[in-house]
Amino acid sequence: MITLKHILKESLLFLLGRTCPRLQVSLLFRLTHGRWIDWKHPRDINEKVQWFKFYGDTSLWSQLADKYAVREYIAEKGLEHILIPLIGKWDKAEEIDWDVLPQQFVMKANHGCGDILICTNKTTIDTAYWTRQFSKLLKEKFGYRFGEPHYNKIKPCIIAEKLLDATKQPIPSSSLIDYKIWCFNGKPTYITTYSNRTKEGLCDLNIYDTHWNQYPQFIRANDHYLPGKQSLPQPHNLCQMLEIATILTKGFPCVRLDLYEVGGKVFFGEMTFTPSAGLNFTYTQEFLNILGDLCKLQ
Repeated sequence: MITLKHILKESLLFLLGRTCPRLQVSLLFRLTHGRWIDWKHPRDINEKVQWFKFYGDTSLWSQLADKYAVREYIAEKGLEHILIPLIGKWDKAEEIDWDVLPQQFVMKANHGCGDILICTNKTTIDTAYWTRQFSKLLKEKFGYRFGEPHYNKIKPCIIAEKLLDATKQPIPSSSLIDYKIWCFNGKPTYITTYSNRTKEGLCDLNIYDTHWNQYPQFIRANDHYLPGKQSLPQPHNLCQMLEIATILTKGFPCVRLDLYEVGGKVFFGEMTFTPSAGLNFTYTQEFLNILGDLCKLQ
């Protein structure tokens, strides 16, 4: 049940996001982890992500966190072949021509996290509903939620991409398997995998290093993420994934690169400079410290 106290707390935090994001981040961190951020001597990866938001070089964050604009960066790096084919791009939800879209596609906003339309049969979707949903999303300032100002600098738009076939993966999964590669100045280190996502937001989580050794002891189970029921096989293109990660993340102290492997090919997902908004509670403190030690402040 959503209480008045909950509403007031959320409203206050959102207001702080607009007026004093560092204070908002400090309070969110305290509420999530039960301690204050050590701004002068950040240690674990959560603290360092927060530090980078306000004291690091974020000049390219908005461009590369933009799910549309990042495509140009990928192409400039000579990796256009890993981009999921683009079907369309619209600046307003009302401009979407649903009739010309294929039977299957993925549609999303480019400027944060929100509703994603995974369409497997166009004849079954309520286009009026989704037009309203995307219209709302385009007006949302996602960066105010958790103190991530770089998202507010992205010019919002809607994009549609080809729907990748989740059945053409190494193992059965109810969703695409996300290979989320933690990179530090161009060096891939650990890979977290998300599989079997549900509409309710649950998914299986596994953690591997670049040699595909598994670390279930680093996972802190919660209502959204559970240790994977089975180990995932090493991706056929793991070496290529690591090469791609090295190319795309060089020069950035910390960035998580998300990739897919479908039909024997690697596809680009996104680049995230503030994973979990610097509030990650799905990893143990030991793993948060390991990632923090790998991340050097610049």
